[in-house]
Amino acid sequence: MTTSVARVQGLLQDNPLIDGHNDLPIAFYELAGYDLDAYDLSVSVPKLNTDLPRLRLGQVAAQFWSLWVPEDADAVRRTLEQIDFVQKFVARFPDSLALTDTADEVEQAFKERRIGSLMGMEGGHSIDSSLAVLRVMRSLGVRYMTLTHNHNVPWADSATDEPVLGGLNEFGEDVVREMNRIGMLVDLSHVSADTMRDALRVTSAPVIFSHSSARAVCDVPRNVPDDVLTTLTGNDGVCMVTFVPYFVSQAFVDWVAGAREAATQFDLDPLKPADQKKLKEAYDVPKPQVTLEDVVAHVEHVREVAGVDHIGLGGDYDGCPEFPVGLPDVASYPALFRALADRDWSDEDLAKLAGGNILRVLRAADEVAA
Repeated sequence: MTTSVARVQGLLQDNPLIDGHNDLPIAFYELAGYDLDAYDLSVSVPKLNTDLPRLRLGQVAAQFWSLWVPEDADAVRRTLEQIDFVQKFVARFPDSLALTDTADEVEQAFKERRIGSLMGMEGGHSIDSSLAVLRVMRSLGVRYMTLTHNHNVPWADSATDEPVLGGLNEFGEDVVREMNRIGMLVDLSHVSADTMRDALRVTSAPVIFSHSSARAVCDVPRNVPDDVLTTLTGNDGVCMVTFVPYFVSQAFVDWVAGAREAATQFDLDPLKPADQKKLKEAYDVPKPQVTLEDVVAHVEHVREVAGVDHIGLGGDYDGCPEFPVGLPDVASYPALFRALADRDWSDEDLAKLAGGNILRVLRAADEVAA
């Protein structure tokens, strides 16, 4: 174990670790209304999964900050406010953070030991069905867009809503083509399997899944089916495995299903820690422990099906109430790399997982746009 600790530390000093999805912007809005004076992110903020000291401990070289806002009439305005927050956050800590947009800029920030900060919109509702708004968002530095969030948009079906279109409609295909043209990554997390397949058929650039895991390991609609993972190989895209317990542990999913059925009469949510104590009265079944090893299973499955050139990590920190044992916050990434090193992953493969693959996708998208 001592050998893998030193090995992983050295590996991540030499190779950038890039995470695909972190919900700090909305979490900080809910905590402090975007007021950076209210909580100092240069020191520990226990109410969050993310702060600068823990990003350093986690050896994070670059982070895609998620721009997620509610799916309402104010989505465009609220997305702009989140862009403003990310810009202010980076400007507040110039010695630690750098606003980045390209692979070259991420690598330059890494050389300067600053954390590259990219932005991704989580949900097509943030463009209000307007290609003009999409273009403006890209001009402001938004590097990817997740085509849907938890609900359908008028032009694409979500994984967690009733299907309406059977994937993308004609305008949805236009959105994908326009994203290719302007160099915005097409993110297929949250979308239905048919939307995944349609987007992969239409796109001329590699796609990403910014925070998704493997459906064959944990059977929920938010995860990626094996046939799509196989297609991802030919597309040269990347599936960035997430750490969300409901997306990584089948035992946890099954427990939630039973708990929800039992809790209906009490109007409780099994995924909310505040409700879980009350839930025991209605559903006296121990909640299964989700661990780092559950995440390892997804990483290895994606490698097996799509290939080692098509995996990455998208933890989704500050985006859900709890995380697996062994992966509690952004300081935890080295623990995952040590577990994989102990399972005989080579340094070359670990470097691809860490950030090499997503850097390749960024460069490919820019080449297509050019």
